[in-house]
Amino acid sequence: MKQIISKIEKLVTPPNNIKKLKKQIADEAFGLVENEIRNYPEIVGLEFGGSYAKDTWLSKEADIDIFIKFKKSISDEKFVEISKKIGFKSLKKYNPYIRYSEHPYVEARIKKTKINVVPCYDVNLGEWKSSADRTPFHTKFMQNALTPKMKNEVRILKTFLKLTKIYGAEIAKQGFSGYVSEVLIINFGSFENVIKSIAKFQQNQIIGNTSKVFETSIVIIDPIDGNRNLAAAISNENIGKFILACRTFLKNPTLQFFKFKRLGSSKNNWENVLVVKFNFMMRSPDIIWGQIKSATTSLTTQLELGGFNVLRSKSYSDEQSKAYLFFLLESTKIPKNYSKSGPEFFREDDCNSFISKNIVKTELMWISDNKKIISLEKRKHNEAVKFMTELLKNNLQTGIPKGLQGDFKKGFRVSVGSKNLSKSIKEAVSDLISTDGTIFRFN
Repeated sequence: MKQIISKIEKLVTPPNNIKKLKKQIADEAFGLVENEIRNYPEIVGLEFGGSYAKDTWLSKEADIDIFIKFKKSISDEKFVEISKKIGFKSLKKYNPYIRYSEHPYVEARIKKTKINVVPCYDVNLGEWKSSADRTPFHTKFMQNALTPKMKNEVRILKTFLKLTKIYGAEIAKQGFSGYVSEVLIINFGSFENVIKSIAKFQQNQIIGNTSKVFETSIVIIDPIDGNRNLAAAISNENIGKFILACRTFLKNPTLQFFKFKRLGSSKNNWENVLVVKFNFMMRSPDIIWGQIKSATTSLTTQLELGGFNVLRSKSYSDEQSKAYLFFLLESTKIPKNYSKSGPEFFREDDCNSFISKNIVKTELMWISDNKKIISLEKRKHNEAVKFMTELLKNNLQTGIPKGLQGDFKKGFRVSVGSKNLSKSIKEAVSDLISTDGTIFRFN
């Protein structure tokens, strides 16, 4: 394993020419923002943050995060207004645009490198006014805690997570963030130790120190905030993928593991995928993804109540105007009739209630061998497309969160299979109908 890790380290460590170029870009952007903040007494500092500041960045994907530190007395409105003005004015020749997290921030690209100008408050440790306030503390902690060797170990771990498709803290991904990667290396010391430890992880195992109890599959404590569980933002699916990927690599550590692999899939599975497509008004990616995921969960419940067995579900958005909800069903067509189990015949009042409610619409009623009254009912819809279409037309509030109902009222499309999907969308949701040979392997 050590030989493999050594080879990967050489591949993921940015060469000196790339480091020099990135520094030039970072210094230019920093200087532009620094010139602009002189006009604002509300601002008390400016500093780099993120992986660039901690020297844990990957050469092909390094963003430059510049944090504007505001006096903590500044109102939320001014905080947003001034930071946007600074971002747009300082980066005006690079076509800046707004991105959204808890607060809007300004982003631009200089020589294909993303520059993020992010506001935060200048607060004491633990006195957070916004989620971005922790970042300067994260940065200082990691700058002091990570040795040069450990920084490269972080790079190897990030690459491992990327190739397993579980890297990224955004709500769309619900994976492992760059900061979590650094925390894991801090706790275990090296990439090899992370692999060996995670492969043997047990339910509710805790990484770090805390006196608080958390109800997540694993617990990863933020080193600067013992009450914060970093694993709360990671989905169980991604935690499971990480554990299985670590077990696989531990059994057979090869360079092949670090090379992109296509998932094994069957075109036949698309025949059982129900697709709901709709357009939405532009809003923060975190907001739209939260709404889309909520809608997917609610509609899964409605499909199950309608008699359709949902095996898996997934959502997709271009974060501009289009969204898709996907449901892999056991079958898109189910029997027209279904049996409804009632009370045991000894329970007189319950029997009377069940019979009175069902006798008119039942196809057949009988007493089973387990002493219960059974009613055979006829479904209104036994085809998934018709079921979903009627639900969204007539009972929108049942399966769609309030924030999306206006978008759905303007129109939607329900279909089965991949016929109307572009190649990029099919690739984005390919794991819905595929088996990942990286993690589901035994040898």
